[in-house]
Amino acid sequence: MSPSADLSVESLQRSVAQLERLVHLSVTLNSTLDPDRLLAFIIQTAAEVLDCEAASILLYDEMRGELFFTSATGTDQRKLAEIPVPLEGSIAGTIFRENRPLVINDVASDPRHYAQVGEQIRFQPRSLLGVPMCIREKVTGVLEALNKRNGCFDDNDIQTLSVIASQAAVAIHNARLVQALQRAYDELSRLDKLKSDFLAIASHELRTPLGVILGYATFLQEEAQGEISEHASAVLASALRMRGIVEAMTNLNLLQMMTLKLNLQAVAIQQILQSVCDELSPTARAKGQQLSLHAPPTPIMVRADVEKISQAFTNLLNNAIRFTPGEGETTLTVSVVHNEVWVEIKDSGIGIPKSELENIFKEFYQVEDHMVRRYGGLGVGLSIAKGLVELHGGRIWAESEGPGKGSTFTVVLPVQA
Repeated sequence: MSPSADLSVESLQRSVAQLERLVHLSVTLNSTLDPDRLLAFIIQTAAEVLDCEAASILLYDEMRGELFFTSATGTDQRKLAEIPVPLEGSIAGTIFRENRPLVINDVASDPRHYAQVGEQIRFQPRSLLGVPMCIREKVTGVLEALNKRNGCFDDNDIQTLSVIASQAAVAIHNARLVQALQRAYDELSRLDKLKSDFLAIASHELRTPLGVILGYATFLQEEAQGEISEHASAVLASALRMRGIVEAMTNLNLLQMMTLKLNLQAVAIQQILQSVCDELSPTARAKGQQLSLHAPPTPIMVRADVEKISQAFTNLLNNAIRFTPGEGETTLTVSVVHNEVWVEIKDSGIGIPKSELENIFKEFYQVEDHMVRRYGGLGVGLSIAKGLVELHGGRIWAESEGPGKGSTFTVVLPVQA
C-alpha cells in the first residue's frame, strides 16, 4: 500500500472517530440538565476531538455587556470566572460581535489578544480557534479551542467546533430554562407554605378574641333590653359571620395540608340535604327566593362524614342563594346513575361566564374584580366544597349558559353498597 493510501486511511479513521465523539456528545447533551456537567463535558469533548491542549466557553452577560468564562479545561474555574472579557479589544469579543469563526495560529502577535487572562491563570495560548454559540440566530457566547498539538487549525476543525457549539448552545439554553423553572417552582412552594402558615396562624389567633366577643354579645342580647339589645344582636350577627370566615380558613388550610380527617358512616343523602335545606331556608325566604328539594322516597345511602359533606352542600347552597336575585329559585334534584348519586343544585341567578367555569373552584378566586364587586365572601367556599367532595371519593363541576342564565352545580358521590 502506498504512503498516500496509508494517509487516506488514517484520515478516514480520524473522521470516523470524530463523528463517533460528536454522536456521543449529542446523546449526552440531550440527556443531561446539570449545567456544570454539561459545560465540563462540552469543553472536554472539544479539546479531545480537535486534539488541542485546552478549550473554554465564554457566555455573554447582558447586564454588564461583557463575556465571562463559565468553563475551561485545566484551570481554576472560580478564578477564571472573575476575569471579564470585553467585547472590544479581545479575540473572543470579535468572534461574538461579528458572529463568525476565527482562526489565529499566532495568538501572541495578534493585537486583539487579551493577555490578562493568560497572565492570571498562567496559561500561554499559541494558537486559537473560536466559534460563536447561537440560539435562534442570537449569539449567546463563544466556544474556544487553544493550542493545536499537531499542525494548525483548519477548515475541518472549524466545521467540527461549529457543530459542537451549536449543540452546546441549545443544551445550555435548555438547562437554564429548567433551572429557571425549578427556581420558580421553589418560590411558588415557599409562597404556598407562607400562605398556609398565615391561614393556620390567623385562624388560630382569631378564635380566642372571637370567642370572647360571641360570649359577651350573647349575654348582652339575653340580658339587655331595647336599643342595647339591638346593638348586641348586630354585634352577635357580625361575630357569627366572622366565625364562619375563620372556620372556612381552617378547613381550607386542613384541606391544603391533607390533614383533614373524616368520620365516615352510612347515611342517607336525603337526610343530609334536607338538613342543609332546613338550615338555609330562612335565608332564602328573607331574599324572597324559593328553595326546593326533589329526591326519591327510598333512602340513597352514602358513606360520608355528615358534618363535612353537609358543609360542602351548605357552601354550594349559600353560593346559589347569594348570587340569585330576589324572587329567584334554587332547586336540588337527586338521582342515581350507575351506582352513583347525582345531586344537581340549579339556580336562576346571575350565571357564570363559560371561560370562568374552571376557575371558580380555585382558592380565593372570584369572577368579580375585588375593587368593584357587589357580593361578599372570601372566595373559598367553592374550593372547600370541591376539596370535601373529593375527599369522599366524589367529583364536582359547574355548568352555565352564561351571564344572567343561572348555574348548575353537580355533585357525584359513590352509593354505599
